[in-house]
Amino acid sequence: MSNITSEITKESEHELKLFALKYHSIVAWVAIILNPLWVISDYFIIPGHICDFFVFRIIVSIAILITVFSKDKLKAFPELMALVPFVGISIQNAYMYSVMDVAELKTHTLAYIALFIGAGMFVIWKPVYSYIVVIISLIANVIFFNIYSSLHLSEILTNGGFLTTSVALFTIILINTRTNLTRKEIIARLALADSNKQIEMKSKIIEEKNKNISDSINYAQRIQQAIFPPIAKIEKSLKDYFIFFQPKDIVSGDFYWFSKVMTTPENNEPPQTVIVIAAIDCTGHGVPGALMSIIGSTILNQSVSEPKVNSPADALNYLNQQLANNLNSIQDGMDMTLCAINQDKMELQFAGANNSIYIVRNKELIEIKPDKMAIGGDHENHHSKSFTNNIIKLQKDDNIYMFTDGYADQFGGELGKKFKYKSFQKLLLEIQDNTMDEQKHILHYHFQQWKGDLEQTDDILIIGIRI
Repeated sequence: MSNITSEITKESEHELKLFALKYHSIVAWVAIILNPLWVISDYFIIPGHICDFFVFRIIVSIAILITVFSKDKLKAFPELMALVPFVGISIQNAYMYSVMDVAELKTHTLAYIALFIGAGMFVIWKPVYSYIVVIISLIANVIFFNIYSSLHLSEILTNGGFLTTSVALFTIILINTRTNLTRKEIIARLALADSNKQIEMKSKIIEEKNKNISDSINYAQRIQQAIFPPIAKIEKSLKDYFIFFQPKDIVSGDFYWFSKVMTTPENNEPPQTVIVIAAIDCTGHGVPGALMSIIGSTILNQSVSEPKVNSPADALNYLNQQLANNLNSIQDGMDMTLCAINQDKMELQFAGANNSIYIVRNKELIEIKPDKMAIGGDHENHHSKSFTNNIIKLQKDDNIYMFTDGYADQFGGELGKKFKYKSFQKLLLEIQDNTMDEQKHILHYHFQQWKGDLEQTDDILIIGIRI
């Protein structure tokens, strides 16, 4: 921090010198042009000394002009650009005062005061230069008044001396104040610029980190989508269905799983094709939920080849055990509905971990309740968990709905409340006459209308299947 302050101070002094050089150049040029022209006023004030006054003015202007032409060499000492005009005109005025009478002194004092105040508005330098001007001016006045003036000291002081001295002191204060204000303004501006620069640098760093994070999450989305069953594979087995999947973030803690398996023959029965589909809600959403979804999907894929897994309940028990074995220190888990649909036997087997399924039949909604326990999360007691396998006889045109809690838990409406399961059930009953694809679009539209401008609360997953 001290290094930054030192740099700002150093830079401010450099910029102050540039300011001084700029304004002192203005002072110098004004003096070069106006000083000789003031000989006109000398003609009316004291015509007897018009020649020597004009010579003095020309000499001073030439000295100032030489200083201006040396501008490039004076960048390190910009005070000299103003010091030369001030000193030259002070000596010039000291001589002019010394040859004037009282009336002339009074008239010329006003012009001299105007010069001091006007120049003081442009000068930027340290107090020491003001003292130099005052001392040189005082010496010049003493010398010239002793040589040429016939006036007493009291006459000089009362007819312009006191006033000139007072204005000189005021000008010194004015110059010092303006210099300090300019220095503070430069330091404040440089500090602000440095602060803005640091903010801009930090913003670029944050922007770059956000981009890297965003790129990583987008790539994670591609990985997660790769574990989802291909839609083409599902469409070969299910003719009339929809999957309404809307993650809260780029990646999701909700995911769906699908497999087509052959039953193990019993009592010489031929094997039958069973469609197995699941809607899973992992703890959390975003990246943590997505990581759990990959683990869950991997274990479900393994369960298909396990001989002891012969029902949805077996699959949930297997998933629960594997999570306990592989995630010893993590208490996260998942809620889940897993259905096995045997279309030949018109039979549905269902096991649920906290999540129900709905069957809409003849305009009535049937809820098949789950076991009130999650998969994983309680590793110490996982051996005591056993999920229930529910067997339901299906009828043609039954609509089966599997879902996570994101849709029902969404805040919205005029009062900003949750949508809730009762409203969800009512909506499903209202849209039964529509095709599954139409139902998906209606559910999406109704969700957006309910949510309004509020943030999406959770990942959304609803699977609908018409038998």
